[in-house]
Amino acid sequence: MNRWLVVLGAVIIQINLGAVYAWSLFNQPLIDKFGWAREDVVVTFSITIATFALTTIFAGRLQDKIGPRWVATIGGLLLGVGLILSSQASTLMQLYLFYGVIGGIGIGMTYVCPLSACVKWFPEKRGFISGVAVAGFGLGGLIYKPVIGYLIGAAGVSSSFLYLGMIYLFFVVMGAQLLKNPPVLEQATTKENSVMLDSNTHFSPKEMLSTYQFYLLWVMFLFGSMAGLMVISFAVDIGIEVAKLDLEKAANAVMVIALFNAAGRIILGNLSDRLGRTNTLMLIYGLTAVIMFYMSFGEMMYWSFLISVSLIGFCFGGFLALFPSVTADFYGTKNIGSNYGFMYQAYGLSAFAGPFIVKALPFSQAFLIAGFICVIAMFMAKLVKVPQPIGSKKFIGKEAA
Repeated sequence: MNRWLVVLGAVIIQINLGAVYAWSLFNQPLIDKFGWAREDVVVTFSITIATFALTTIFAGRLQDKIGPRWVATIGGLLLGVGLILSSQASTLMQLYLFYGVIGGIGIGMTYVCPLSACVKWFPEKRGFISGVAVAGFGLGGLIYKPVIGYLIGAAGVSSSFLYLGMIYLFFVVMGAQLLKNPPVLEQATTKENSVMLDSNTHFSPKEMLSTYQFYLLWVMFLFGSMAGLMVISFAVDIGIEVAKLDLEKAANAVMVIALFNAAGRIILGNLSDRLGRTNTLMLIYGLTAVIMFYMSFGEMMYWSFLISVSLIGFCFGGFLALFPSVTADFYGTKNIGSNYGFMYQAYGLSAFAGPFIVKALPFSQAFLIAGFICVIAMFMAKLVKVPQPIGSKKFIGKEAA
């Protein structure tokens, strides 16, 4: 099988999953139609992300056992059904259940599958291929923004859920049919081979959780994601309050961040294949810390605001590209789905922790905290070492297709 077909399937899937980040487009239409409070409507997005993150643990383990195609297909069906049911929602609890829980489970079931399949097919360029696989997720909201806007304007917010559900279901299920594991685990060849885990050594989730390296990596992922989401979630507000821009100029940050976020996933993922994961992570954390300190103490103008948020989006994309690769490098690829499901919980927590800090503190203080935790993470990246195999963990043979 041509392994680039697997990448094509991954990108198709991730673009449709990433459309979840366009949720804010639904806020005002739902408020206008049902009279709900904005804070209550926004909770739908939080429920979706939390459910999505938690589901990756179960979905990762399931796809390790039966392969990515079936699990991604089930996820696509659930995502589509969740949105189709949302078109009939008339209460907040129904919206939370249909979009937040059922749709969130669908995203979580599907998200790990393309990543897992891609890193197995491309052992010699895990960073780059992880970046390509998740770049679609970063672009999904941007690509679907005009589609969602058109549907809401033409058919109303409830009917737009119906049409989007059918679109997501079709494309995700179609992309899932291209996902397949390679027949044999291949030898990894990267810049870090001198210190990298033997590619035929594979940790189970229980064994991974018994290593201290997992917890160092988990906290590093949490710190990087917190810093990124702190800026991404409030980019427009930062432009208005800190850089003193009008709404139109501040809103330009949304598109710029989306583009740099996607670019960072590919470019930094590729760079990690050349420089090594540790060196690239240290570079990303260092750059994020410098930008955060500047945003805390420096004078923000239009151009410096756009540069700052763009670089934060770029680095944030790098975190989401590198940690799947680091998980495979440290713990092998046989159980990469379930292992990365546990690692991904750091991102799930950061989706709440980063914005919470910004709501609790002034921007300058929040940025200062983010800068310091990135400095800590940079030193942690220097200290973390590839874990030693636990007993005899050789796995030789064929993987489930």
